[in-house]
Amino acid sequence: MGSTLKTRLSDAVKDAMRARDSTRLGTLRLIQAAIKQKEVDDRTELTDADITAILEKQVKQRRESISAYEQAGRTETAEQEKAEIVVLQEFLPQAAEPAEVDAAITAALEEVKAQGVAGPAAMGKVMGLLKTRLAGRADMAAVSAQVKARIM
Repeated sequence: MGSTLKTRLSDAVKDAMRARDSTRLGTLRLIQAAIKQKEVDDRTELTDADITAILEKQVKQRRESISAYEQAGRTETAEQEKAEIVVLQEFLPQAAEPAEVDAAITAALEEVKAQGVAGPAAMGKVMGLLKTRLAGRADMAAVSAQVKARIM
């Protein structure tokens, strides 16, 4: 039995082929290849959570590429990466509202303080909690910056 996210991706590939949308099709095929590679490497079928993690990694890579391309003055390539991010985000859970992210950070900080951990050591514990709670729904780099600002 396949995961629902994998089925959605497969259907999206078929739709892109029918629509002759080569940009979208290329992005979706890259995602499928990354999923297949992970399944072959781990010798297991991936769950929706595993696929979401792959999608998050792909989005993060593209964001890093965009900034590098923009610094190099390659705006056309940066635009292509931005278009790929839009396709990838269709399959990620809906983004968390800023208030929800703030509440999750506050709850995680309270939880870690209750364990008696403080200072820089708390950063890792808080981020570990937030990674599971906000998986695929928030930019973890931005969340990390917010947590750091509150801890320090």
